[in-house]
Amino acid sequence: MTDVRLIKKYPNRRLYDTAISSYITLADVKRLVIDGVEFQVIDAKTRDDLTRTILLQIISEEEEGGEPIFSTDLLAQIIRSYGGNMQNLLTSYLEKSMDMWSDQQRMFREHTREFMEANPMTVLSQIAERNLAMWQTMSGVGQRGGPGDKAAGRQTGEEEKGDDHPRDGRRPRTGRRSSR
Repeated sequence: MTDVRLIKKYPNRRLYDTAISSYITLADVKRLVIDGVEFQVIDAKTRDDLTRTILLQIISEEEEGGEPIFSTDLLAQIIRSYGGNMQNLLTSYLEKSMDMWSDQQRMFREHTREFMEANPMTVLSQIAERNLAMWQTMSGVGQRGGPGDKAAGRQTGEEEKGDDHPRDGRRPRTGRRSSR
């Protein structure tokens, strides 16, 4: 079992990280969250758990700063959900949604890392092979005997009737002029 890092909040509003024996800021706590460090913030006097309060304070500062995640409508919907009979269901739904989103982000990072670490020529070769296979499937090449099969197109060396005419329907010039 991993040890939970203990952070004490003193009446002067300062946070003390007992693991490093030093005062820290909300930015330091945010870094712990990002790094996946388990921690608990307690009131130094009352021993009350203040972890949620500190996390909400970090979210509040982030929302006031750059680009917010929570729209006004979303916040209003969340406020309306408090106290209702569906509050626990909403909590569970939001937690599961965030877990799924985190898993998708992790998988995306892994795929990106694998792509970046791969030999570029191998990756390009794999892409070319996939594209060729898709082209062959779409064009019918290689099916039912290959490109010489009548079902897949004309036979090699033979021209279909009318192929000596340009695509616009006019006859090609033969050197003779019409008598008109």
